[in-house]
Amino acid sequence: MATIIPLKQVAGGRAGELLAQGWTLQTTIGEPRLSEIAENYRQLGYEVQVVEHPVEPGGAGCNTCFTAGAGIGQVTGDLYIRKGSGKPVDDELF
Repeated sequence: MATIIPLKQVAGGRAGELLAQGWTLQTTIGEPRLSEIAENYRQLGYEVQVVEHPVEPGGAGCNTCFTAGAGIGQVTGDLYIRKGSGKPVDDELF
């Protein structure tokens, strides 16, 4: 039987504000996938917020993946979603 490790969500800062407003952190990813995923969620009728992933120097975790591309302009973003008030966008293919 697999053991599931509970994960704690960050309660402070911008992440805490979004979570308190009903947003859900869906993924942390870089471009070009970040824009593609954001647009897909918009097409499904979700509200989307993208914020730059916070990297704290000297933090408790490893930030190598997030800081490695910073020198060449790569930015990693946190994608938050919540149910939108509207319907999914009509797709002319369907």
